[in-house]
Amino acid sequence: MTNGRLLATGIIGTIVAAICCFTPALVVLLGAVGLSAWLGWLDFVLLPALAGFALLTGFALHQRRRGRSG
Repeated sequence: MTNGRLLATGIIGTIVAAICCFTPALVVLLGAVGLSAWLGWLDFVLLPALAGFALLTGFALHQRRRGRSG
């Protein structure tokens, strides 16, 4: 995977996970579909996903900076 795709994946994943974590978008969506029983488990998935995508973005930025100076 190229550095540009890695960075894009990290940024898009971070934005999607942040929207789902900090807004009631997923609560409304799951409630409308009838899967509101899953709402108790969202924190176990969304917060680690947010952290993972943020780390992926940081890694891609670090690789990009290291590639320019090296």
